[in-house]
Amino acid sequence: MSGINQDGEHGASVRGYTAGTSERELDIVNLYELEAGAGKIIPVGPFEYIAGGAGDEWTLRENTRAFDDVQILPQHLTGMTYPDTGIELLGLKLATPIIVTPMAAHGLAHSSAEKGTALGAAKAGALMCIATLANTPFEEIGKAAAGPKWFQLYYTKDPGINREMIQSAKAIGCGAVILTVDAEWAGNREADRRTGFTYPPALGFPNVPGARTGISFPELMKVFKPNLELSDIEFIRKQSELPVIVKGILSPQNAVQCVEHGASAIQVSNHGGRQLDGAPASFKALRGVVEALGEQTPVILDSGVRRGNHVFKALAVGASAVAVGRPVLYGLALGGWLGVKSVLDTLNSELRLTMKLAGCRSIEQISNRFLF
Repeated sequence: MSGINQDGEHGASVRGYTAGTSERELDIVNLYELEAGAGKIIPVGPFEYIAGGAGDEWTLRENTRAFDDVQILPQHLTGMTYPDTGIELLGLKLATPIIVTPMAAHGLAHSSAEKGTALGAAKAGALMCIATLANTPFEEIGKAAAGPKWFQLYYTKDPGINREMIQSAKAIGCGAVILTVDAEWAGNREADRRTGFTYPPALGFPNVPGARTGISFPELMKVFKPNLELSDIEFIRKQSELPVIVKGILSPQNAVQCVEHGASAIQVSNHGGRQLDGAPASFKALRGVVEALGEQTPVILDSGVRRGNHVFKALAVGASAVAVGRPVLYGLALGGWLGVKSVLDTLNSELRLTMKLAGCRSIEQISNRFLF
């Protein structure tokens, strides 16, 4: 399946792989509608890899549905005209609390791959998280955009490779390291088995020595350490001399352990419903983690965010920032860097509208008192 329409308008062969090539702003009504459009451009196997979840996909669906369990209680007569979405996060001043979560293989969606995502994020004023399994060398990503960047680490079995990746990420200005801990083993991704998905040989992983393409996700993960330990956080902290964010935490107790071993922040995540089906929605788990850590440790939420009011609800529960994944890749497929910017601008616009109608003038003011 080529992923190209009959007129060839929406996709093209890129170094032996079919991906989106257009660069255009998107007229987005809502982010939900992007998925179907992206499915017409990205080939079937790669699209199911991006869009699909584990097992019955209950957790995948619950990630978004769970936001409906909490309502927003407006506070009127505030005298406020225009809300301010600026935040400070681990020493960074950002224009928005919405960040681009780390995702592998952006080249599956668009010929510009991570360069397009990084540029779109920078133009939208958003933090970009660069994945270990990027299809683009760190140096090229760094040159594509001068916006704020963090590096997500899949911890390999070789400490030397881990050091090399960390130093390469620091060299392009990454200001923190995200350790993903919930993908030691590959989840039961049945869609990948049905389509026979493998990473296209034409799209390499240039930042990871020994990471091959032309293989499945479970095969690729054999490069990485299958038995992570709390001491690995300490290793990363020592080697990087940067803040370490531990991503993939749902348990309050687990969050506390990570902070005790050097984590500067926690990313509450179930890997977008792609790992353990039956795990709680990230939003459901957020409150317990926030309460366990208190106000001193930033908490980031990802998984299932599709609306500006989802962002608002997460911030009201206590998140310091909210990370978005699949919609960014869909925007990249449909419009390149301009598509990424369109996705982030849409979420930011919805967030500002929610803040205005709720009566909240700044991100700092968003709290549990706005929830019902």
